[in-house]
Amino acid sequence: MTEDFAVAEPLLAEHADIERALADPAVHADAARARTLGRRYAELNQVVGAYRAWASARDDAATAAELIEMSGDDAPELTAELPALREAESDAAELLRRVLVPRDPDDGRDVILEIKAGEGGDESALFAGDLLRMYLRYAERRGWSTQVLESTGTELGGYKDVQVAVKSKGVLQDPGDGVWAHLKYEGGVHRVQRVPVTESQGRIHTSAAGVLVFPEVDDPGEVEIDPNDLRIDVYRSSGPGGQSVNTTDSAVRITHQPTGIVVSMQNEKSQLQNKEQAMRVLRARLLAARQEEAAAAAADIRRSQIRTVDRSERIRTYNFPENRIADHRTGYKAYNLDHVLAGDLDPVVRSAIDADEAARLAAAGDA
Repeated sequence: MTEDFAVAEPLLAEHADIERALADPAVHADAARARTLGRRYAELNQVVGAYRAWASARDDAATAAELIEMSGDDAPELTAELPALREAESDAAELLRRVLVPRDPDDGRDVILEIKAGEGGDESALFAGDLLRMYLRYAERRGWSTQVLESTGTELGGYKDVQVAVKSKGVLQDPGDGVWAHLKYEGGVHRVQRVPVTESQGRIHTSAAGVLVFPEVDDPGEVEIDPNDLRIDVYRSSGPGGQSVNTTDSAVRITHQPTGIVVSMQNEKSQLQNKEQAMRVLRARLLAARQEEAAAAAADIRRSQIRTVDRSERIRTYNFPENRIADHRTGYKAYNLDHVLAGDLDPVVRSAIDADEAARLAAAGDA
């Protein structure tokens, strides 16, 4: 069966338009616009490549069939080759169908990741620290850069909460390699089962930590914030256990009054730096809130994240006695928890990516 894939034609035209725009030096004078165009261009590269491969395979099969029809029994070698050519066309068509399924437009974005201790007191805070190290090591394996924006530590070395910016390096050739494309699935409640260091009887405890993931805003103008909507408070920063670590009011708390979103920063030494970092996080949260509202309006909340740290709403369990990692959304299970915590997170993430792609293909088939 021959397909024409006319739906791809506007995308091919858009790709050509962006290619011409990116060749214009004036476009690169606006770094934010250049990044946005570059991300879209990389996404469309997949469509263009798959379309060209399919068109070539289609033409090869059609030409062979035409020559066979013209030659009759005089082209036995070509007749024997035709099934393989038609199979190649079918495979190319299937790949094109897959890349034409609308993907998450934010896949190429960097992210801001937050980890919050939940139920379990000190043990939960220690587990939040384990999750932080896992993500930092995973980012290192993938060649991403990380920056701890804000953290509230505990005396035992854990974290009540910590915020980290994770960024890809260089220009992405494929948005599927982006930070958001991988880490967006980490949003939710992570449950841990182990004997806490504070447990003297050797009993296994269950506690939880929450992870929130936000796509980072490339261009501050992408999320407009009215200064009149902000309440900015400054205060003296403090360390674990309330220890004073600064003698000046350098810590900043920004409240976005229309939404009630509150962001606090105290890691930097100056009030200005803390304000800049707080605005960076606020823009990411506002972008995420706007996207969730749009998804809800379309009755298609595909990417919901748990906003409350409750162990009954978990996405994953980390069982230390059994060295087991289990993802409750995808059914993934493995007995290499030590490797996962050391940053070998790819198989777990891949299970989520595969499940997501399968759902997208099924939805496209039903449309």
